[in-house]
Amino acid sequence: MNKHKFTRILTAVLTSASIFTFATNAKPTQSTVQAVSVKSLHTLNYSGKDIVTINGNKPSFSKATKSKKHGPWQKYSNLDYLNRAHAANALLNTKLMPHTEREPLFVDPTGWHNKRISDGWLYNRCHLIGYQLTGQNNNLKNLITGTRQLNDPDMLKYEDKVADYIKSSGKHYIRYRVTPIWRGNELLARGVQMEAQSIGDNSVHFNVFIFNVQPGVKLNYKTGTSRVTGATSTKEYKKRTVSHKTKRAKKARTRVTHHKKGTVSTAKQRVVGNKRSKIYHVMSGKNYHISSSNAVYFPSEAAARAAGYRKSLR
Repeated sequence: MNKHKFTRILTAVLTSASIFTFATNAKPTQSTVQAVSVKSLHTLNYSGKDIVTINGNKPSFSKATKSKKHGPWQKYSNLDYLNRAHAANALLNTKLMPHTEREPLFVDPTGWHNKRISDGWLYNRCHLIGYQLTGQNNNLKNLITGTRQLNDPDMLKYEDKVADYIKSSGKHYIRYRVTPIWRGNELLARGVQMEAQSIGDNSVHFNVFIFNVQPGVKLNYKTGTSRVTGATSTKEYKKRTVSHKTKRAKKARTRVTHHKKGTVSTAKQRVVGNKRSKIYHVMSGKNYHISSSNAVYFPSEAAARAAGYRKSLR
């Protein structure tokens, strides 16, 4: 055996040993990412990791669709024979962003069997391309039934990255695509693939798959119906809601909020903020019902803005 061949074999052995050591020492969490291929997405089953990377986190856009020659654009696939939405594509720029408040959503995508669970509503009408990016709202070609976890925080954190980059300069463009992943004839998507690439630099780029799941709830993807499997069932939650109705109403009337300057006021109508994203939601908003452990309450939108929060566009 010559010297060069021996060196190659030794290097391969050491590399394999390093990889094995890393894999066995890794401690995955709920948001741990793991590389998979596009072809396998519809076969994936949730196993505790809500987000996985695809093709090394590299989006797969053609050169032609990344061209800025004709300015920003958006395109939505036609609904299939089951009325399900498919890939939503865009070349994003500030010119596509909305300048008006979002109107209430009133159309129902496939699999829409919403219900209350212990900490709010189970489902959201999920925009494939977020309203804050293109202003598309009651467009069934841009909507799927998604769990609250899928919509916010999982999809929203990627949408915010894109929005922040675009808003930082009118010259910024991002090629963007969101594709719901269906299995067979199911009416509830298994998840969504999100891809983004900033044009002219690599400031924003990702290619991820996000599972359409909700902790403590078993989803029937064929129909969109569900069953609570956690410690608190829907029935138990309803009983608790009725028995505590007076107590909660009194608490809502007497809740106080401390402003930056130390003043105190009574919150008659609650504006709820997300501590992690620093985004606030009004009662008519899509994501008003968020986990209480992650919520902060304000008596008005002005108070929320004074505390450094910005209004949700969803």
